[in-house]
Amino acid sequence: MDHSAHMSSTLSSVLTMGLSGFVLAAVVPAVVRLTRSSPLWQRVSVPAGAALPLLVLAHGWAVLGEPLRHGTPGGALLTEPVLLAAAVLFWLPAAARTRHRLSDPGRCLYLFLAAPLLDLPAVGVVAAGRPAEGIAMIVGMLPVGLAAAAVTWTWVNREERQALDDLAMTTGGEPRVP
Repeated sequence: MDHSAHMSSTLSSVLTMGLSGFVLAAVVPAVVRLTRSSPLWQRVSVPAGAALPLLVLAHGWAVLGEPLRHGTPGGALLTEPVLLAAAVLFWLPAAARTRHRLSDPGRCLYLFLAAPLLDLPAVGVVAAGRPAEGIAMIVGMLPVGLAAAAVTWTWVNREERQALDDLAMTTGGEPRVP
């Protein structure tokens, strides 16, 4: 058995899994955020209640299809564009200005709920005997959790500023009595 060919194949699979996760979790939201006012997003956005399950299912199909021998005939040529489209739809309620934009608490819940759900297929890859690839996917998907933390931090700071502004607007800095 040629161990160098096996090592090269494993390294390639690990990089592919990590990069796929990173594109989904960091590149797509960055592009959506940079173009958040685009009229295109208004036309293609879907409610968060549809976008999250769509991404979870597409991600599970793309990640687990090959290890479980249920891959599609087109392989990555079919699964990656579908996964990319689902990722765009997923990030629209959290990062773009559309009719389906979530409130600050809604975005926090949405992203904190998505992070572990999107890691489940990677756990399946680990359980299927491919730990390096599964962990690469989990690491690649870490930006989802970081985005959830950033949204939470921004929301908390905004609430605190508003509370201080409300307090400053009262007479003599004393809190208003309802």
